[in-house]
Amino acid sequence: MRSIALTLCLALAACATLPSRAPPVHTEAGVAFDRNGDIADFAEGLADPQTGRRITVDDPVRVASVSKMVTAIGVMKLVDAGKLDLKRDVSDYLGWKLRNPNFPDRPITLAMLLAHTSSVREHDDDYVIPLGQTLRQALNDPRNWDVRHGPGENYFAYVNFNYPIIGSIIERVTGERFDLWMHREVLVTMKLDACFNWPTCSDAAVARAVELDSPDGKPQKDDLHGVRPACPVFVNDGEPCDLSLWKAGENGALFAPQGGLRISARGLARVGRMLLNGGTLDGVRILSPQAVDTLLTQTWRFDGTNGATESGFYCSAGYGTHEIPNRRPGCADDMGTRGAILVGHAGDAYGMKSGLWIDRARSRGIAYFVTGVADPAPTAPHSAYSAAEQHAFRRAYALLPP
Repeated sequence: MRSIALTLCLALAACATLPSRAPPVHTEAGVAFDRNGDIADFAEGLADPQTGRRITVDDPVRVASVSKMVTAIGVMKLVDAGKLDLKRDVSDYLGWKLRNPNFPDRPITLAMLLAHTSSVREHDDDYVIPLGQTLRQALNDPRNWDVRHGPGENYFAYVNFNYPIIGSIIERVTGERFDLWMHREVLVTMKLDACFNWPTCSDAAVARAVELDSPDGKPQKDDLHGVRPACPVFVNDGEPCDLSLWKAGENGALFAPQGGLRISARGLARVGRMLLNGGTLDGVRILSPQAVDTLLTQTWRFDGTNGATESGFYCSAGYGTHEIPNRRPGCADDMGTRGAILVGHAGDAYGMKSGLWIDRARSRGIAYFVTGVADPAPTAPHSAYSAAEQHAFRRAYALLPP
């Protein structure tokens, strides 16, 4: 019945929100859901081109920056427990003073880090800090700080480096490795076979990994074929992968809180359902309703001058979340919501585009990813989003009831 309904919907002009032709990609998968469960799904392409294994909605993929939304759920869990305060100077958690050297008297808070208003900057992917080096050393680089806009000004610039700092804070207050704590306290509680950088995923999940290849077929990430990576963290050439060097909070970048989550489309849908249910999933309390509201509330909105939108891609920000669309000059973030306002996050890395978006007003949402996207990717007409991502978004969105 589900496939028949989808076929009819795609055939009817009234349901035709999809682009007329899909951009050439390797895989495309998506799930439409409401607060009670999955509504429908699709999956096409090869998860492992070398073996011919076809993709399913249960296959884990590196969802890139959608990871930030899940990391933020971990933060809010610690806020609920009274171990973190969003408005407190994070220097108190790190054990050393974190300051923009251009604004040395202004404290930086977790709220600023989560919403990309901290004035932290990055260059040359230096937020990927190798094993044996420290977050503090990396942030001593003056290029990693805004010289014109300081903390407290609510000036937005999307910067991955905010989240390794958050990862270090989580490690400091829990005394545990980021990936291990997130697995036990966040992912397992939602019954997700998911992980940051593979160590805590099951053997079955590793065997189902989605390989990320360039458009010409060259493997870029997770070319696993059922075998875990020999080293789950980044190390400099010639250095040993000795995880005994780990010390709580010294290098929160190791397990990639900004982008290293491996999770399936169906797994993302479960995260969305938890949020739609005010912090519960299958009768288990993950977050308080207040924490969910805080997570999803947008604390920054573009007013024409107060941030870098990246050609209209980012026009609002909350704590690990964004809203789409924002109907104001300079914004180009409507992938076809048919008037609805969605909150969630997008991801983009290694030729993969992903998204988890929920409609709180109608208690429903979509999760999707597409791989093998060209870089740079052609954008959709009148949009800052790529044509490939918009196609996956609209294909998933078309599965929702009118």
